[in-house]
Amino acid sequence: MKKSGFIVISMLLLVFAVGPVVAEPSSADASAIESAKEELQTNINVVWTCVAAFLVFFMQAGFAMVEVGFTQAKNAVNILMKNLMDFSIGTIAFFFLGFGLMFGATNGFFGTTDFAISNISGDGGHWNYTFLLFQTVFAGTSATIVSGAMAGRTKFKAYLVYSVFICAFIYPIFGSWAWGSLLNGNGWLEKLGFCDFAGSTVVHSVGGWLALAGAITLGPRLGKYGPDKKPKAIPGHNIPLAALGVFILWFGWFGFNPGSTTVGNGEIGRVAVTTNLAAAAGAIMAMITSWFISKKPDASMSLNGALAGLVAITAGCYTVTPMGAMVIGLIAGALVVFSVLFIDEVLKIDDPVGAVSVHGVCGMFGTVACGLFNAEAVLGTGEASTGLFYGGGLGQLGVQLVGAGSCFAWAFILGLVMFTIIKKTVGLRASVEEELKGLDIGEHGMEAYSGFQIFTTT
Repeated sequence: MKKSGFIVISMLLLVFAVGPVVAEPSSADASAIESAKEELQTNINVVWTCVAAFLVFFMQAGFAMVEVGFTQAKNAVNILMKNLMDFSIGTIAFFFLGFGLMFGATNGFFGTTDFAISNISGDGGHWNYTFLLFQTVFAGTSATIVSGAMAGRTKFKAYLVYSVFICAFIYPIFGSWAWGSLLNGNGWLEKLGFCDFAGSTVVHSVGGWLALAGAITLGPRLGKYGPDKKPKAIPGHNIPLAALGVFILWFGWFGFNPGSTTVGNGEIGRVAVTTNLAAAAGAIMAMITSWFISKKPDASMSLNGALAGLVAITAGCYTVTPMGAMVIGLIAGALVVFSVLFIDEVLKIDDPVGAVSVHGVCGMFGTVACGLFNAEAVLGTGEASTGLFYGGGLGQLGVQLVGAGSCFAWAFILGLVMFTIIKKTVGLRASVEEELKGLDIGEHGMEAYSGFQIFTTT
């Protein structure tokens, strides 16, 4: 017994000294492990991108609240219906036509031969369905931007017609130039090295320049400009509602920008930080700027300042440093105030919610800012798009100017053509009587605040 016990103890000591003997995994086992890792990462990507898409969809509520709050009570139902219908109609139009035009295999300068159904079938089906959903909510965001700039005087049926065209054609074509390679395409702006990570230009400027075209074609609201051509304020009826909308949009932007990674990894946190810093800086600077100009810290300007910072950082949220994001937000916060005043007082264009300034002007600025502030070499994410301030020279800045300029030309010119055609056919502007009473009653036969409505002549 003593001898056998000695043998057992010796064997245990040997095991502890040498360690357990583990067989080397076979090549088949190693392949299975790698396959499992890839499947897990794919599923994480799908889950994260779906969550981000849900957050971006919630931004529809934010846009609705901002627009309702910044406009008159007699048009609240009309604005809510527009926000509901542009997303609903846009979803169907983008599914059947827009998605294929944007991400199908390229076929010359404009396009593709693939439609959504062929794009989401076959290999990578689960991911392709997720990608379709994510891009659909982006298309809906671009379409709904126009609603605020044309609020209070647009025929509802005209807005429905517009929603089809932007989601089926205008937005997807430009998107194919800048983002086509995210699936099967290969756009000409991509080949130049154009940087617009989450859509300052692709989403926001497209919507902003279409809003400008719509506001010009439509003309100002009754009573907006007096005989002396000076603008008269038509105050929004519910600033708390507008503030709620801005906070919802700020929240949704954590899906908009970090979600554009479409990968569930640590980069999400960094993109969220740059997004948040720019928004905060934009709100602060807009408050300071409006305080200096009007001697009061204007709430509506401050709220739009937060949105301006968010729009501006959307292009470079992945490629700039946190300090760069703050600078971009600060500039956007001041820029949006001056832009709103310039469009209202100098150009005499009536934009009730400041959509052109927030999305068009600040979207263009944020895109161009990538040519100045991109720091991929510093961040370790690449060296392809380094901005002027980080030793990259003028090359990237030039590309950004080309991209932003082509967006303006495409969206604004097509917008003028589209709205003019609508004006000559189905009609664009509501009647004077409907505008005075409010589009809620004239277009929809109901009131947003039944029993509390106060009618005025403006």
